[in-house]
Amino acid sequence: MSDIIQLLPDSVANQIAAGEVIQRPASVVKELLENAVDAGADEIAVAVKDAGRTLVQVVDNGVGMSDTDARLAFERHATSKIRNAEDLFEIRTKGFRGEALASIAAIAQVVLRTRQTNEDIGTEISIDGSELKHQEPVSCGSGCNFQVKNLFFNVPARRKFLKSNTTELKHIMNEFQRIVLAHPDIKFSLSHNDSIIYTLLKTNPRQRIIHVFGKHVNTYLNSIENSTTLLSIKGFVGKPESARKTTGEQFFFVNNRYMRHPYFHKAVMRAYEKILPPDTYPSYFLFLNTDPANIDVNIHPTKTEIKFENEQAIFQIIQAAVKESLGKSSAMPSIDFESSDVIDIPVLRKDTEINAPYVEINQSFNPFDKNTFKTTDHKRNLDQWERLYSGIESEQREITSRKESLFMDDSEAMLNDHTEGYIQINRKYILTSVKSGLMVIDQKLAHERILFEQFIRNIAHNKNIAQRELYPTKIDLEPSDYMLVKEISAELALLGIEVSDLGSNTVVINSCPDGMDSCGPQEMIEQLLEEYKVTNQKIGSSITQAVAASLAKAASIEYGKVLYPEEMHRLVDELFACENPNYSPTGEKIIAIMNFEELEKLLN
Repeated sequence: MSDIIQLLPDSVANQIAAGEVIQRPASVVKELLENAVDAGADEIAVAVKDAGRTLVQVVDNGVGMSDTDARLAFERHATSKIRNAEDLFEIRTKGFRGEALASIAAIAQVVLRTRQTNEDIGTEISIDGSELKHQEPVSCGSGCNFQVKNLFFNVPARRKFLKSNTTELKHIMNEFQRIVLAHPDIKFSLSHNDSIIYTLLKTNPRQRIIHVFGKHVNTYLNSIENSTTLLSIKGFVGKPESARKTTGEQFFFVNNRYMRHPYFHKAVMRAYEKILPPDTYPSYFLFLNTDPANIDVNIHPTKTEIKFENEQAIFQIIQAAVKESLGKSSAMPSIDFESSDVIDIPVLRKDTEINAPYVEINQSFNPFDKNTFKTTDHKRNLDQWERLYSGIESEQREITSRKESLFMDDSEAMLNDHTEGYIQINRKYILTSVKSGLMVIDQKLAHERILFEQFIRNIAHNKNIAQRELYPTKIDLEPSDYMLVKEISAELALLGIEVSDLGSNTVVINSCPDGMDSCGPQEMIEQLLEEYKVTNQKIGSSITQAVAASLAKAASIEYGKVLYPEEMHRLVDELFACENPNYSPTGEKIIAIMNFEELEKLLN
């Protein structure tokens, strides 16, 4: 039998390697940004077109490359970062494997212009799918200018599986944020289709976070600074009340390298135990610094998963540091010395006479003497004692009525009965008797279903549900939320939310859906965006339905709201008029029925 194993051509091997390193346009942005930082640049500009499909361009003012280095940089495992195996345990740079440029060149058309600072002429290299097209001298600025065009042009299957431009741009922004947060001493910019998204000047870590995520972040950041023999921790954590329902502002860095670490994330969450709103995530930006010999960054192609030598000890250090920060910033009552309500605090002097407490006792009091109350100095007026019990009888009748409505006969328990047959439990559930037992209804989920179907009907019948704002509301958003609003603006308009784009991450709300009086336009938009990020993943349906479900969730009654009998009756009636009363728009169960057998088991 002939030999069947053969060496793959370099072009094929590079494409296979590229599949591990370059998964989407955001991967290209990450690798080129890391190279620019390693090159010592203090100004880096990123420009993308069509969310990176057509172009990813990264320009830096770093040290640049000679014509020989520029050519070698596109070969596999060609690197200036390490010389031998021991260097792997002293890595402080972001890149070191020498795979990034080879992988990018294997699945794109790449043009590099580069010049070293001490040279007058630079070099230009053009590579298509690992094939060198030309290399020639060129006049260019110092540093590097990478243009990556037509990503996956020679791997159509990979290109076909890219997501929408909005989704891919979101991934690019995520990678950009991870780099810029770790390097506030570098000036960065990011543009998409010639529209500026970020312009970040050199600053300090706190201001960099504020410039990336918006001014509102400054109000809830608590600083952390802790140093041990094992590692040092600096950074910021968010106050519990600022926690969000979606992830996105959770960042770990080690030696200025972004990393994912579920175990350390658990340490942070443990520090927030019992003080977070349910199903929410706190913001944190934690920068760990340790000896490179204590970590292994070479366990994943993207270098975002890092192994620590003493993870259990670091877990305890992180948890303690976060707890300390939260403890220092806890909302403790303070004395306002300028207040008119002055607290009288007695001052004891040396000559102050301190007397023992004295209680006056009536020696003539006889509790068995009927005339005692008439002769004692402490006379009591008992003439109108009946007033103590006024109203109790009517309240007892109401309680009895409710009990009877709860334990009524089957024939009286039908939902179309207009008696007070509903009871609210824990300000969260509505209870009512039905033929088979006891029905429990989740009040918030029920309202979500009602509003959702109402919104969908209005859209289907082209019914105008907008209510113009007398004073349009201007809202400053963080870039990712701003891009999201632009993406779903057409669907928002169908639901009665008219949004005008002012640019620079700012929008104006001109109208809101009729009946949205429970919250203002800004609160409504913020809640809607938070819900949409979760809802869009859950229902897996059209954008219109996802936006309608998100708006319904944001506008529905909250848990903790007291409902009167007529409100509960109307809510249940409207729920059972829905096409699908059993489940919320996101598939959560609204109704549960406990039959009589289950009830009897509980009581036996």
